[in-house]
Amino acid sequence: MRIARFSIDGNVAFGAVEGEKQDELVLDIIKGIPFADFELSGTKVPVSKVRLLPPVLPNKVVAFGRNYAEHARELGNEVPDAPFAFFKPSTSVIGPGDEIQYPPFSEDVHHEAELAVVIGRMCREVPRERVQDVIFGYTCANDITARDVQKREKQWARAKGFDTSCPLGPWVETDLDLATASDLTIQLTVNGEQRQLGRTSEMIHSIEDLIVNISEAMTLLPGDVILTGTPAGVGPLNVGDEVAVTIEGIGTLTNKVVKRG
Repeated sequence: MRIARFSIDGNVAFGAVEGEKQDELVLDIIKGIPFADFELSGTKVPVSKVRLLPPVLPNKVVAFGRNYAEHARELGNEVPDAPFAFFKPSTSVIGPGDEIQYPPFSEDVHHEAELAVVIGRMCREVPRERVQDVIFGYTCANDITARDVQKREKQWARAKGFDTSCPLGPWVETDLDLATASDLTIQLTVNGEQRQLGRTSEMIHSIEDLIVNISEAMTLLPGDVILTGTPAGVGPLNVGDEVAVTIEGIGTLTNKVVKRG
């Protein structure tokens, strides 16, 4: 099931996405919240009549860096022996169609296409054999990075945590199992030109590895998001660019870059 979060007439709701062709998609509005038992209301609204929002509002976004060997090498970094985590604040999250605001303190902002894992239940110290049980689903993410700031400041809080630096969407796909999610095509285009192309099977540390690793240290909550790293091909974005992340079996997340007003 594809579950989207949307607004219409000032109201926010979740809905199950039905249909295949973009111009024919409809939302069956969900009674309740998707992280608990819910029912479909049978009340349907065309996707074209709503504004899609970030599919979840995470308490925290835990991101893992240098999790694809070729990406680590393209930036001159060593491949880490263990998962390498950092955080993006909830205020960095935007949804499909929202604008990425180019931060005034950077002159070199990059795109990074990523598979995002959405946590479905409160959990801590998750054993490997239970990882599937705590996953709600998967969505597309773009780990927007001020590369010059990242290099200059060494720690990544401002470089990867500025407002609008974490586009998510367009919805959460809940029907993928771990085996399938671990071997999907992931690609990114800028103005229609392909920049990144890889497979999630190229991850150094698997989805299981990442969730076991971070849940050893902290409690994960429903709606929290795990970013799993980016394949090679990252590069600069400019004001006016349209950037799109497409992941096999999930969908396409599109955003435009604008100058921060």
